[in-house]
Amino acid sequence: MYISQLQNGPPADSAFRTDRETSCYAFLDEAGVKYQRLDHDRADTMEVCREIDLRLDAVICKNLVLCNRQKTDFYLLLIPDDKVFKTKDLSAQIGSARLSFASAEDMESLLGVSPGSASVLALKNDHANRVRLLIDREVLESESFGCHPCVNTSSLRFSVKDLTEKVIPATGHKPTFVVLPRYTGEDA
Repeated sequence: MYISQLQNGPPADSAFRTDRETSCYAFLDEAGVKYQRLDHDRADTMEVCREIDLRLDAVICKNLVLCNRQKTDFYLLLIPDDKVFKTKDLSAQIGSARLSFASAEDMESLLGVSPGSASVLALKNDHANRVRLLIDREVLESESFGCHPCVNTSSLRFSVKDLTEKVIPATGHKPTFVVLPRYTGEDA
């Protein structure tokens, strides 16, 4: 598996980068966020993400795009990659029953991303504020935060402080903090 060395800031040459990716770097630069980046093969499984996580030395999150059955309420949930997600644990906290994963079409229309590329940075594309940001409190316990720049062939690291004080406010979203349990053994 290919994983580049950690680099500061955006790539020097953006000729082979998508607009989705380069717009994330511009967004972070405009927000005053100092970040590091690495490029890699497609990260489309949590196992591959864990390898990237080791290089980034940051908490990498599962970025789950969820919706209610009527598709009237949408959510972006950030949880640590090693936590098991069960909808019943979240439903009660946010007052929404029957949560399921949003479709690829909904992800594209609401956040401008495809499955496997969702991240908190995609909220910059949600100008209508249709997606509610949910963050497991455990994410805030780390010093560094890792995410994709809306493509799953690069990963970024920046401080959790910048996440909460610069990135999220710049998206125009207000986070809702949730506490999801850690399951062990037979519970998982």
